[in-house]
Amino acid sequence: MAVEQAGDVEVAAEAGTGSQAVGLARQLRPDVVVMDIRMPGMDGIEATHMISAELPTVRVLILTTFDEDPHVYASLRAGASGFLVKDTGLDDFLAAIRVVARGDALIAPGVTRRLVAEFAGRPEPAPPAPVLEGVTAREREVLALVGRGLTNAELAARLRISPGTAKAHVASLRAKLGARDRVHLVIAAYESGLVTPAR
Repeated sequence: MAVEQAGDVEVAAEAGTGSQAVGLARQLRPDVVVMDIRMPGMDGIEATHMISAELPTVRVLILTTFDEDPHVYASLRAGASGFLVKDTGLDDFLAAIRVVARGDALIAPGVTRRLVAEFAGRPEPAPPAPVLEGVTAREREVLALVGRGLTNAELAARLRISPGTAKAHVASLRAKLGARDRVHLVIAAYESGLVTPAR
C-alpha cells in the first residue's frame, strides 16, 4: 500500500515463493522484481537466475540482511542488479526501485567494491572466468578500474580521457561482456583476475 501511494510505482503482483515469482515474471513482464533471498522451495538466487536468463528486460532487486546473509555475491552473479537491506526506509526503497527500473545498478561503486571483495574472497567453488576475448588493452585497464569502484568521472581523471570517452569504454565493455549493468562489470573484473579480492 505504501509503495503504490508513491504514484509512479505500481505493484503488479506479489509472490510467496521463488517459483511463483518466476511464473508471475514470465506472465506480467514487470520492470522490476523485488526478490527475497530466503524463500520456501526455490530460493531467491535460483529464481533470480531464471528470470535474468529468460527475461533480460526484467530487472531484479534483491532483499537481504547483508550482515548475516552469505548469498549476496551469488545473487549478483545470478543476474541481480543490486540489493537492498531489509530495514531500508520507504523513501530509499522507492528510490532503489526507480534506479533499477531506469536500467542502472543500485549499488554505489565504493560499496560494490567492498561487497564483491568480501564475497569473492569466501571459500566457495570458483566460477568460470569470463572470456575477455575482443576486449582491448585500454578496455582491460578500464575494467580493472571499474572493478576497484571508480566512477566514470574518476576513470576519466585517472586515464586522462574525457568523461564521454570513459562512458563509451564502459558501454563497450558492457556490450562485449554481456553485462547487464556496472555491478556485473565489477564481478567480471574480479572473476577474470583483473582485480584481486582483499583478504
